[in-house]
Amino acid sequence: MRTTRPGRLILLCGLPGAGKTTLARRLAGELPAIRLCPDEWLADLGIDAYDEQARDRLERLFRRHAHDLLRLGQTVILEFGFWSRAEREELRLAARALGAAVELRYLAAPLEELHSRLEGRNATGGRGTVPISRDMLDHWATLFEPPTPDEMALFDEPATSPREDTAG
Repeated sequence: MRTTRPGRLILLCGLPGAGKTTLARRLAGELPAIRLCPDEWLADLGIDAYDEQARDRLERLFRRHAHDLLRLGQTVILEFGFWSRAEREELRLAARALGAAVELRYLAAPLEELHSRLEGRNATGGRGTVPISRDMLDHWATLFEPPTPDEMALFDEPATSPREDTAG
């Protein structure tokens, strides 16, 4: 009988401009892992990134796909932002029910730094880049629920990448 190692789910949490995609791309190559980024997929499909119905459908599909991959022992990175504790909790419990480890990587930066990063990103564009105004970010910052230390303690420690294993 063939046994499959448990999968690992990595949730990247943070506001736009915090560095989620940069980290996800690096981790995907180093671990290796399968990276699922709604912004890039919506852009590739020619769908407006602000089409909430399409985004919700795509994120549900990504969740199902992630569960299938976790059952196969894969490492999956979801870069949805995960602004609410309830959403993070739901994903953590579902992945744990499959026997998978679950990491929460929270990327935080001061609001002015996020504004600066987004201004630069908006100016240069790129695959999957969604234009975000200062007012939008300011509003979203009021909705975002940063993870508390108690919540972070519910998640597994990050797996080390080969590069991190050999450092120091």
